[in-house]
Amino acid sequence: MAWAGKVLRVNLTEGTLSEEPLNMEWARDYLGQRGLATRYLVEEIDPKVDALSPDNKMIMTTGPLTGTMASTAGRYSVVTKSPLTGAIACSNSGGFIGAEIKAAGWDMIIFEGKSPKPVYLHVENEKAELRDAADIWGKSVWEADEILHKTHQDPELKIACVGRAAEQGVLYAAIVNDLHRAAGRSGVGTVMASKNLKALACRGTRGVRNIKDPVRFMQATETGKKILADHAVTGQGLPAYGTQVLMNVINEMGALPTRNMREVRFEGAHKISGEAMHEPRPSDGKPNLSTNGACFACTIACGRISTVDRNHFSVKDKPQYWGASGGLEYEAAWALGTDTGIDDIDALTYVNFLCNEDGIDPITHGCTVAAAMELFEMGAITTDDTGGVELKFGSAEALVKITEMTVVGDGFGRDIGLGSKRLCEKYGHPDISMTVKGQEFPAYDPRGIQGMGLAYATSNRGACHLRGYTVASEVLGIPEKTDPLETKGKPALVKAFQDATAAVDSSGLCVFTTFAWTLDDIAPQIDAACEGNWTTEKLLEVGERIWNMERDFNLKAGLTGADDTLPKRLRKDAANVGPAQGRVNDLDVMLPEYYELRGWTPTGELTPETRARWGL
Repeated sequence: MAWAGKVLRVNLTEGTLSEEPLNMEWARDYLGQRGLATRYLVEEIDPKVDALSPDNKMIMTTGPLTGTMASTAGRYSVVTKSPLTGAIACSNSGGFIGAEIKAAGWDMIIFEGKSPKPVYLHVENEKAELRDAADIWGKSVWEADEILHKTHQDPELKIACVGRAAEQGVLYAAIVNDLHRAAGRSGVGTVMASKNLKALACRGTRGVRNIKDPVRFMQATETGKKILADHAVTGQGLPAYGTQVLMNVINEMGALPTRNMREVRFEGAHKISGEAMHEPRPSDGKPNLSTNGACFACTIACGRISTVDRNHFSVKDKPQYWGASGGLEYEAAWALGTDTGIDDIDALTYVNFLCNEDGIDPITHGCTVAAAMELFEMGAITTDDTGGVELKFGSAEALVKITEMTVVGDGFGRDIGLGSKRLCEKYGHPDISMTVKGQEFPAYDPRGIQGMGLAYATSNRGACHLRGYTVASEVLGIPEKTDPLETKGKPALVKAFQDATAAVDSSGLCVFTTFAWTLDDIAPQIDAACEGNWTTEKLLEVGERIWNMERDFNLKAGLTGADDTLPKRLRKDAANVGPAQGRVNDLDVMLPEYYELRGWTPTGELTPETRARWGL
């Protein structure tokens, strides 16, 4: 079997560590990673628990294919209850830390309680110990990473760490691994810091053992790699432009949310696009993009490695930012740029560096700054509140300054660190927050892409594109083209994407493979690696079981069908230009059918029959 078969349990309160066998009965029902760790979480915590109390638990988890030769098999997730939303949180990351956890012989690490002092966990194969983190507490991710590598004198050590933002209580803090990959959304880093846990430093040399059928697994993975290489998106578009390949495409179709989602096109999109990242700078003739990069075992290599113009105001006197680091992805470029009306690619790259360096989600951060800019424009926020910062749409200087304040918890940065929902409530205009269940929107306007509106509204972790990426069908025609402005058939499309994605997220593979692969391509890889009969149909069952389990947790946590909604702006204010001009999102048309397909009541509750079917 591809599972390691072991769980490491870390009681931070007592400072004790213990090993236990993986629950294989659950593994057969939930596969791994997102599904399996969520099964552990719902068994072990009260859904109503305060997310930042010691009674919440946090699970770092791999999938059965994590660490194998399958393409993109470097994924790991962090599962906990979110302090941003109060809902279930599962945040997925690439890089190399997931494969290292698996190579050390562990399927997951469960952290419980709270340490009386800052600590980090050092894992070397079967050996694990909690160590004092006094010298890295208060340091950025980048500083802590350097110190830990020097301490252990092992260049192959893989580290996942929180920065100063998490320590300061920013509610959307991330856990950053490998310097610029992150379990980025829903505040999982905030939970980690609340436990006085600074980092995981892991070294594994055991590798993944017990592949069920090694020859068939090798054949299946090689077939999968060829499909990825031959596909226009995974073989050409993503390697060349990363996810930024979408910036101009989505802008042209009038579905690029702009200036806190008041508009659907951004006149400066071409200046911050994937194409713009390739263009030479006038100052030094070098492009923003230095190279692309890949996570463990990935044959797509969509990652961006970039530099900032050394003469740019943001870094002119800061040589520590002159080197290459993680560059702009589509979501970061959109949230930090389009949503704030800023088209300065160097400013956005620098702010993205700050998000990586101190561990904050650039989506929630950019959207919160955009909401603050609208509040400033309305007069609800003034320079008296911001400490003199003129928070105007289009101001790169304001974005840079406010981000520098946020990551260290300085002044108005503390308000930004609340996220847009709490920020807008504090200043008396809750409707200005563009969120679902308290989590900020990604970069697709649901007035121009109707299915995404339903996907956002029903997402178990709040607004998210990666819980049901109907953009693949509605924009890119994958696996088949559907009309983005049509609502008919979208409930079934959303459900299918949600279930399939839950299964992929539980496998250890990257969801970007699904631009080229269907579950028919993934099932043979899982079946060759894992005991049991893993068919496409079984994976869809696993995905639906996971979705209903997450929903059940949220309902018990206090969320209801009333939370499956969109901001009034997107339901009442029509798109101003483009193919969707005059349209709002027709969520009310789609939601009842979606509930019926899910086997839920008209108010979004799980029926007794649905509970029985999925063993809830």
